[in-house]
Amino acid sequence: MADPSIGTTLKKLRKERKLTLKQLAQETGVSISFLSQVERGKSSVTLESLRKIADALHVDPSVFFTEQEDSDWTARLERFYYKDLTQGVQEANFVPVLVTLHPGDSEGNPFAHSGYEFLFVVEGELTVEVAGERSTLGPGDSTMFEASQKHYWFNLTDQAVKFLLVSSKTV
Repeated sequence: MADPSIGTTLKKLRKERKLTLKQLAQETGVSISFLSQVERGKSSVTLESLRKIADALHVDPSVFFTEQEDSDWTARLERFYYKDLTQGVQEANFVPVLVTLHPGDSEGNPFAHSGYEFLFVVEGELTVEVAGERSTLGPGDSTMFEASQKHYWFNLTDQAVKFLLVSSKTV
């Protein structure tokens, strides 16, 4: 199910920047119809698409979740679940998020964005692909990389995986 607050925030940011759906589609590489559906709460957005949209709007993806009434929000993006750990702090140069990946989540395309990412596995086994190289991280393992390298995370197991994602904000 689509999260209507993401669409509301997207539309507000796009209008503030005086961008048309067509202009945003050209900057992100996603279709006008998809952007329109997200804005109207008719379609869910993937992590990859959300990151492209956030980069084009020069905001961190966490901005799409900060207006939730409950500060302990959990948002669903396809097979990913995110829990904001910023406690409402928006001035920091990094964004901590707790991510839960469902068992068998092996779909998705590597993508790149500005900044850095730090991953720390809390529970389960996470497969990380960075610049075409795959590695597996278990509980207590971590990695950090320049996010301009194409990357993605996978859960190739039959157990959920939880990991801390700390990404630096786009400058």
